[in-house]
Amino acid sequence: MELSLLLSMAGFALAMSISPGPVNLVALSAGAQYGFRASLRHVVGATLGFILLLLLMGLGLGGALAQWPMALGAIRWGGIFFLCYMAWLLIRDKGEIEAERGAPPAFWYGALMQWLNPKAWLAASMGMGAYGVAGGVGQVALFTSLYLVICLGSIACWAYAGSFLQQTLLCARRLRWFNRTMALLLLLSAAYLVLES
Repeated sequence: MELSLLLSMAGFALAMSISPGPVNLVALSAGAQYGFRASLRHVVGATLGFILLLLLMGLGLGGALAQWPMALGAIRWGGIFFLCYMAWLLIRDKGEIEAERGAPPAFWYGALMQWLNPKAWLAASMGMGAYGVAGGVGQVALFTSLYLVICLGSIACWAYAGSFLQQTLLCARRLRWFNRTMALLLLLSAAYLVLES
């Protein structure tokens, strides 16, 4: 295995994992509202959900789904509605820090988000098309393993950045504005997906 190929794989994984997207925005919001440790369930769930998707794409899921365009459409529209639902939850949040505040996003929530996240599907299909499938099962496994480490670190960075903002957001008014900004970004992501369909 050439070092240039590994660096190219790592660069692709980092660019796709660290760039803003719905999963990273939820990690940022979870970190800001619940702290870094509490948001790690979402981080790990989102990472493993994506890695499962990536691995299955490398093993032929993309080719199988190409046979059923309606399934791809359902995934796309499911993702759009899920983004809108998450935005609605952020808009409704009053920003009040309570002793019995709701639970942070769970492991399964992060994993499900990746399966409804069009950015994740794009990253998995492009990545496996470029780096995995042509090299056989061994290269699929290598790319998936490398992506696992980079994806986990990237999403965790967003959660940590949110936890860094936590003290600033103790004021209910600031937290409401933060949540509404995150909601707007999620709605813009959904609008982009609608316009692209």
